[in-house]
Amino acid sequence: MSAMDMFWQAPPISRTLAAATFTLSLLVYTGLVPSYHVIFYLPYVFRIPPEVWRIFTSFLITGPQIGIIFDTYFLYTYGSKLERASPRLSQPGDFLTYLLFVCGVILGLNVLVTGGMVFTSALVLALAYTSTQDDRGQQAQFFIVTIPAPWIPYTMLLITLVTAGLNATMVQATGIVAAHLHDFLTRLWPMFGGGRNLLPTPAIFKRWFFVGQRNTGYGTARAARGQTSSEGSSSGVLPESWRNRGSGHRLGGD
Repeated sequence: MSAMDMFWQAPPISRTLAAATFTLSLLVYTGLVPSYHVIFYLPYVFRIPPEVWRIFTSFLITGPQIGIIFDTYFLYTYGSKLERASPRLSQPGDFLTYLLFVCGVILGLNVLVTGGMVFTSALVLALAYTSTQDDRGQQAQFFIVTIPAPWIPYTMLLITLVTAGLNATMVQATGIVAAHLHDFLTRLWPMFGGGRNLLPTPAIFKRWFFVGQRNTGYGTARAARGQTSSEGSSSGVLPESWRNRGSGHRLGGD
């Protein structure tokens, strides 16, 4: 199967996100679209007329040069794994709810704390953090280094600190905060605090992504937009080329 075939078979939100990120970044770095029209700048968002598109485009601009390839690849890989196979986001509409929440937290933290204007790296780190939490106990290869899978987002953060400095690292780190807050509200608090899921998927999202159900002899099977029965049964959230064969166990598993 070619890379293009794999891309078109990816879940719809991840495919759209990766394509939009690659296209906008290419336009920005070739000078066809001035960056000052698409970065986040709060006074321009609320002026008359408001430039509300900046809220969205600020999550679609990668790093320059090779960053266009790597950032797009990570968005596509981690996003499609979460959208297709994560047990944390298993119901129709869960992935969209997750994206809106983490992007909202990233945006708020950067407005209040860092003053950042481009948030794609933070979104990549949020996706990586949530993805690798499902692979506790497994090893993953990050470039040429084999490390425990949950260390990957922190390794990415360290690379940013070395190559881009403290301010870029602080902007990127807001992605980990957002992803961990989502995990706390949807999993940790209900599981260990005795509460309920504080971030339920809105009914309108469920209706939009729910495309049908059929009765079987043992229950009801449901299908979601962009997901097939074979996709729903896949496991793991790391790229297959990164996974190290072994008997790894998830935390709390049997």
